[in-house]
Amino acid sequence: MLDVRRLRLLRELSHRGTIAAVAEALVLTPSAVSQQLAVLERETGVPLLERSGRRVVLTPAARTLVRHTEVVLDRLERAGAELVRARQGLAGPVRLGTFPTAARAIVPAALVALAERHPGLEPMLSEIDPARLPDALRAGELDLALTHDYDVVPVPPEPGVAVEPLCVEAVFVAARRDTPGDPGTPGLSRWRDEPWIIALPGTSCEVATLRACEAAGFAPRVRHRVDEFATVLALVAAGQGVALVPRLALVAVPAEVALEPLPVHRRTGVAHRAGAARHPAVAAVTAALRESVPPDLTAAP
Repeated sequence: MLDVRRLRLLRELSHRGTIAAVAEALVLTPSAVSQQLAVLERETGVPLLERSGRRVVLTPAARTLVRHTEVVLDRLERAGAELVRARQGLAGPVRLGTFPTAARAIVPAALVALAERHPGLEPMLSEIDPARLPDALRAGELDLALTHDYDVVPVPPEPGVAVEPLCVEAVFVAARRDTPGDPGTPGLSRWRDEPWIIALPGTSCEVATLRACEAAGFAPRVRHRVDEFATVLALVAAGQGVALVPRLALVAVPAEVALEPLPVHRRTGVAHRAGAARHPAVAAVTAALRESVPPDLTAAP
């Protein structure tokens, strides 16, 4: 019978690309990972890895095995949920990943509700780059996580990860009140000649700004690159440029800043390992998060 732990290593290799990355993520040595994969190869009786320069790549048989592994791990998550439901009450740690604006606007109220309903549950919060969420969930570093994408930058599904919609928020263009842009131009193109403040390269917020401007017929002239929205709003107030800002980031907006809604939205979801939706702790945290969505946001069904 194939060992699930070795199957998990093969699945991780398919997602992370290198044995070194798998070893780092799972706190193992590269030689230990290689040895376990070699044992798995002997157990299956077929080649699973082949050399490509200095890297190893999965063979077609290995890719088939990974697809079956996703199903196996999904069923194991479901089995674990059934066992937890057989016990009385919820207790122990549950690890929640989040992005900064949700950590401020949604998570605190959810933690208060959880403490009242399930005092034995120990939520453990970590801010994490959304790009790392799928790997962190699959590796067991997190139990669930708040994630987001923009309707102009949809995120493709990740193997082994399920996402439940939570809420939808409007996106605004933030500009200093004495920076009218081109009054005769409608929509986002009104600010085509202004300097822009956008997020760091490779982030979904950066790509969303670039896509929205592209749809409006121009490429933004980038002056500053900042991720933290409070700093972005302070720079806008200082006349340093204009920026796109989602609703959850609109806390203590400086008086000098004017906001105009755009036909762009950011969607927040609760992500967890496939098969874990009915795990009592995951379900309890998800329910508390749903109840903590600010009332002026559109709640997802």
